[in-house]
Amino acid sequence: MQISMTFRHLEPSDAMKEMVEEKVGRVKKYIQGPFEASVVLSVERYIHACDVTISASGATYKGREESDDMYTSIDKVMDKIARQIDKNKGRKRAGR
Repeated sequence: MQISMTFRHLEPSDAMKEMVEEKVGRVKKYIQGPFEASVVLSVERYIHACDVTISASGATYKGREESDDMYTSIDKVMDKIARQIDKNKGRKRAGR
């Protein structure tokens, strides 16, 4: 598991880094083998955005969420990624 974080127009904080690592780490139980995650946290005016791209075993999962709180954006985008992974697993089981 390799996570790269980018902060745009935002000061990196340890609490935010730990939260991203924890949330991305939860995805590990759904994915077989190693994976790479790229997280971009940005602020424009009052909009806090979080972009996540996870590449694992030939599949790529992407998500973007915006809100007025960075922690909320991180939670929402990781929920979106988890749904994508679950949907992809269902397709693999069905043989599509």
